[in-house]
Parts: sequence; structure tokens; C-alpha cells
Amino acid sequence: MVFMPSESHAAGAGAPERRSAQRVPCVGAVIRDDAGRLLLVRRARPPAAGRWSLPGGRVEAGESSQQALAREVAEETGLVVRVGRHVGSVERPGPAGVVYAIRDHECEVTGGVLRAGDDASDARWCDADAIARLPLTDLLLESLTEWHVL
Repeated sequence: MVFMPSESHAAGAGAPERRSAQRVPCVGAVIRDDAGRLLLVRRARPPAAGRWSLPGGRVEAGESSQQALAREVAEETGLVVRVGRHVGSVERPGPAGVVYAIRDHECEVTGGVLRAGDDASDARWCDADAIARLPLTDLLLESLTEWHVL
């Protein structure tokens, strides 16, 4: 819930008006290779263009979270995945008061060839040392650590 003072409250009369922020459902993929490295993509577009994050994106109308995640991974990385268990959730502020509600899931690669595409300018497998040196999206390292992914 976002607190938005009404005009009457701003003038000193009446109680504050409360309005919900627009929540945008999103998904992210926690994908590991056989060596235990984590797949990250460098974002090609805002928000956080040039920073590294998990593959993922918005859930489109009519899609389940699993369908959206499989589509986003294929678009951004060229990989085909089987979506697994929910790992964790975060909320991130977006433009104009939007809140991105992101649900991250473990995924298993079942096909495809790794290549960057769509919203990703690069895609690579990263061990913990490499992850520590990359410019990551806000709170990614903290979230992955909290969820025992790293």
C-alpha cells in the first residue's frame, strides 16, 4: 500500500487517502550449470541497463508464471528450461510508482544453446567469485544469499 495524501489532507482537512501502487507481476530464473555456476544476463534496457541479473521479465496477460518464465529465459538466453520450485520473491520500485513483484524459481536447462537475446546484451555462467565482481542489479546479491542460492 502506498500512502498518497489527498488534496483535502494536504490542505489540513480530512484523513489521508490510501491508494495501491500498480503491481506488475514478473518472474526470474535461478539456473545452474553442471559446474554449479549461476546463469546471469546483462540487462540491455532500463531499468538497470548494463547491470547483471537473473534472466526473467514480466508475466504477460493470460500466461502462468511458469509459462512466462520459460518464454523469458528462451528469449533472453536461447535456453529451454523446465520451471521448478519457487525460491524467493522480491518487490522493486519502477517508474511512475509501479512496483515490480518478482517471483524467482529454480529452472533446469533441457535444451537450447546459450546466447544473449531480446532484453539481454550478454549472458554467461558465473561462479561466486565472478558474481562478486560484476555490477549487479540492486539487492540481487543480498536476495540470492538470503535464499541460500549463493
